[in-house]
Amino acid sequence: MQSVKTDRILRVTAGVLLVALVYVIYLAIHERVVVAGDQAPQFTITADNGRAVSVPNFGGKLLVLNFWASYCGPCIEETPSLSKFAEDFAQKGVVVLGISVDQNDKPYRAFLQKYSPGFLTVRDLKVHEDYGTFMYPETYIIDSRGKVLLKIAEAADWTNPKLTQYVNSLL
Repeated sequence: MQSVKTDRILRVTAGVLLVALVYVIYLAIHERVVVAGDQAPQFTITADNGRAVSVPNFGGKLLVLNFWASYCGPCIEETPSLSKFAEDFAQKGVVVLGISVDQNDKPYRAFLQKYSPGFLTVRDLKVHEDYGTFMYPETYIIDSRGKVLLKIAEAADWTNPKLTQYVNSLL
């Protein structure tokens, strides 16, 4: 009789612990994925040109934060329109920062040489984790207070009138 009671207590305890573990894992994953409306995780990073960019105090009206990788086909396709966007909106106070998640410097440098992105770039292996980004490209439009206004979890055509009108409406 005593072993049946002990067995039941052990099963209930194991069940409660399992539920608690699943809940903790859920919270850890859920909290790490940044979406529109969230405060952007803070960071300070120095782009390849020496300019320091930080969230939320980056000195622009809007920060377009783009995570990419040299091995990512959609990232390659997106680069020309993002470069054009960066050029068109630079005088309006928009800062475009592309953060490469390449593990090695050599493919990163080869990408820069081949595609000549017209926006600030840097290679960093940490910041994307703070945003919960694991698929590329992924872009966040962040206001001067550090609030994420829009998250684009795919390649975008940055010359698309709907997208440029949206950005103009934020300025």
